[in-house]
Amino acid sequence: MVFNMSKSEEEEARNALVKFYSQLSHSNGAVDPSIGWNMSSDPCIGEWEGVFCDSKNVSVKKIVLDGFSLTGLLDAASLCTPQSLAVLSLQENNFMGDISEEIGNCKQLTHLLLSGNKLSGILPDSLSNLNNLKKFEISNNSFSGKLPNLARISGLVSFLADNNHFTGPIPYFDFSNFQLFNVSNNNFSGPVPNLKGRFGLDSISGNAELCGEPLSNVCPPSPSKKKNHSIEHILMYGGYILIGLLLVIFVAYKIVAKKKHTGEPQDNLDIVKPKGVSVDTSINQPSIVSNEHKLGASKTEYSMNSAESAMMSTSMVVLSSPVVKGMKFEDLLKAPAELLGRGKHGSLYKIVLEDGMPLVVKRIKDWAISGEDFKRRMQKIDATKHPGVLPALAFYSSKQEKLVVYRFEQNGSLLKLLYGSQNGVAFDWETRLSIATKMAEALAFMHKELLDDGIAHGNIKSSNIMFNQNMDPCISEYGLMVLDNQDNSTLVNGNNGHKTRDHAYSTFKVDLYGFGVILLELLTGKLVDNNGLDLAKWVHSVVSEEWTVEVFDKNLVKEGASEERMVNLLQVALKCTNASPEARPSMNEVASMISTIKEEEEGSIVSDVW
Repeated sequence: MVFNMSKSEEEEARNALVKFYSQLSHSNGAVDPSIGWNMSSDPCIGEWEGVFCDSKNVSVKKIVLDGFSLTGLLDAASLCTPQSLAVLSLQENNFMGDISEEIGNCKQLTHLLLSGNKLSGILPDSLSNLNNLKKFEISNNSFSGKLPNLARISGLVSFLADNNHFTGPIPYFDFSNFQLFNVSNNNFSGPVPNLKGRFGLDSISGNAELCGEPLSNVCPPSPSKKKNHSIEHILMYGGYILIGLLLVIFVAYKIVAKKKHTGEPQDNLDIVKPKGVSVDTSINQPSIVSNEHKLGASKTEYSMNSAESAMMSTSMVVLSSPVVKGMKFEDLLKAPAELLGRGKHGSLYKIVLEDGMPLVVKRIKDWAISGEDFKRRMQKIDATKHPGVLPALAFYSSKQEKLVVYRFEQNGSLLKLLYGSQNGVAFDWETRLSIATKMAEALAFMHKELLDDGIAHGNIKSSNIMFNQNMDPCISEYGLMVLDNQDNSTLVNGNNGHKTRDHAYSTFKVDLYGFGVILLELLTGKLVDNNGLDLAKWVHSVVSEEWTVEVFDKNLVKEGASEERMVNLLQVALKCTNASPEARPSMNEVASMISTIKEEEEGSIVSDVW
């Protein structure tokens, strides 16, 4: 919450915090007036005890009241009124009651530290929506019930919940990133998740109904396992029989079709008219007429006779995702299509299937790649999975064009977050650094796994960074562009006209340049190319004149973000956008550099608390 934005907002935040404290008492039953929480002063300027603000004294960042012997209820609604609150530490007090759903309003919380109180009840599901949370410590309380889905918080590195009364399974956290973990002395049951060798028996002891490694008691087999195997065998053999029947029908159809051939045209594929698409009814062959808001581009592409349409379902390749199992090419044609954008190499459409499922279809034109090579490429990318890369669900290939299907991400792209409506999402320094870190890790993984295949992204930019339901960034359209020589010389070398010999190598270096530009967007808040301004060239020129601080987004400066760490990230961006491809680091090196900056940022936050 920025207190100097308006008087009403300042008063609302002050009133909420005073209300929170007024409901508390010390061990002697009275509220200590010397703590300074009162209506006549500002929380930042008035030196309220335990309240820490940013360097500009305009935004409450931390509330730390550890060991104050405070008794009362935890009023989450009041505490979460300052929207910028990042650290809430109320350890070693006597707080009672439960944590209410309103804790989910503390969207910017990175540290929620409540150990050593008398809190009880079931944790609210809204906790799993705190996407920025890194440390959640609630040891030595009386919480009960099952844990919410905390595993969906991808950045969580510390979870201490020992000495409570929790039941149910332990969430399957990503323990590879965890620094602290302890759920001992509870009532958890079921198998122990894979602790990745980072935590021992002491972190899970005192839970009699847990089983599996590293415990000695083995988990009993599931009673439905045998039954499931029987079902699998039935389905497998049934599938073999079905395939055999289909082959017989197909051969019979070919024989009959050959005998009945008279030279007359067959019936056409019945194409349902999508929204915004006109159908030519002047002749007997219905066709989709060229239009901005459709998937079909011409009559020759989608006006197919029955023999061709019978083969369409075999042309549509559904990948490993079960989301669109059984989807056919005809489903794409029938679905209403909305044009989301178009570029030099293709267009992007949003479609809604008959069952209401929204999808995104990338339509690629004029790509000189064979159908078999395209298929191998898509299957290789699909096999190389990373949570930070949006997986393709299906694809279609013909001589005229290629279609790739993705799930529709309702939270939009990084481009919209940078320059459009933020929909209540805070876009502070920590959020931007977190986005950069996750993107770098995902891209580094893909580069490493697909280097030998020569498959880079080829078109990395902020509009291709989508946000999933947890607001984690996902790289979209990976591997859907192979640059021609003109594109290669422009993007790889920063418009200097020089062409590299190794095309695959240069495409990976294009990714480095594109990623560097995204870092510049995050740091400067400026468009890549606006009113003739080339962002990379502009930043390089400003830095060369030793006016580095002038490039940073004024909102970051006002927020009080660390200038040292912003400069460090800027240096990474400058390395990525070096005019010489050979001088650019590898994506793995970039990920390592950004990870170091993020660790320094997290260390600074923790040290500032104490």
